[in-house]
Amino acid sequence: MIRLILSILLLLTALLILFPAPEYHLWLLAVIAGEYCWVLALVALIIFASGRRADENFITGSIISAIAFLIFILPIFQAVRISGKLTGELDKELPEKTNSETVVPFAVKKLFDKTPEVDHFRRTYAKYADTSLTLDFYPSKIQGSRPCVIVIHGGSWSSGDSQQLPELNSVLATNGYNVASINYRMAPKRKSPAPIEDVENALKYLRAHAAELSIDTSAFVLLGRSAGAQIALVAGYTLKNEHIAGVIDFYGPADMVWGYSVPSSRLIMDSRKVMENYLGGTYNSAPKQYVNSSPLSFVDSSVPPTLIIHGANDALVAYEHSRRLTEKLQQADVPHYWLRLPWATHGFDYNINGPGGQLSTYAVLRFMNALVRK
Repeated sequence: MIRLILSILLLLTALLILFPAPEYHLWLLAVIAGEYCWVLALVALIIFASGRRADENFITGSIISAIAFLIFILPIFQAVRISGKLTGELDKELPEKTNSETVVPFAVKKLFDKTPEVDHFRRTYAKYADTSLTLDFYPSKIQGSRPCVIVIHGGSWSSGDSQQLPELNSVLATNGYNVASINYRMAPKRKSPAPIEDVENALKYLRAHAAELSIDTSAFVLLGRSAGAQIALVAGYTLKNEHIAGVIDFYGPADMVWGYSVPSSRLIMDSRKVMENYLGGTYNSAPKQYVNSSPLSFVDSSVPPTLIIHGANDALVAYEHSRRLTEKLQQADVPHYWLRLPWATHGFDYNINGPGGQLSTYAVLRFMNALVRK
């Protein structure tokens, strides 16, 4: 009976790879299911091989654990399929200025890698009457004046900090890019466009200290996750700063008006309340705030090249946001690429060596190579 119960629990967990999580804690489990899928597949295989044939539930448990195993290995097969065409698609949309080293976008052996950490230090980049803002700077491991990626954390515009998911910062620094992971003013105390102003001040600080920090000021790239992606996109599209070379959007909300009209399940997140706190009211009371905080509103031929990364099973920020943004970028003839991950959920890059983590990291590095010369 225990074997059967474990098999059923594994199958229910595996279903989070196929369908969006219906509840907050199940969303957290979905991140594990998708990006540590090989571990759970191994557990399912062990359960399949265990048990006694004389047990009345043996056949049922074996069938269920076998199905769970097949679902758990699905992200690996999907990652291999995407990997096979990713380089060619990126070459077509965003030709490289710097040739990449011979690496593949996804490899099974990398599932077991450990990401090396790069030392970083903290600087205060902006001072306001009531607060000061800091950034964590990861210097490039390649000598000389190097491009800089400004990383903007997620957290519903009201939580999180510059230490969120730092592994990619180390990877970027190892590959020759400076990284400035910033803190910004958050809701509900601060409303939009306060974070956009903070990004602009971070740019000013980094340019002013470029010589000291070995920054190539002609090549800043904004990278944001979730709420941070909305900030990165709006900043990249509205500041009209010639020093911004590109924007990287990890599962960000691109259409705040549409997003408010189709909220996420309250069992996951009260998305309307989150947006109201950030934008200062409901859509009916502050429609201009919603329009002016929607990256879609500002897409034209002048906006910088954009990399979009989103999982189809995202239960917090609908996949539709990225489809709408991609459509707008296509219409405006802006260089862009949308990396679609059919099994992945919000925050899948928590494991940078998982199937989604590997593919997104490759896409980010390849995008950087298309924008700047090493």
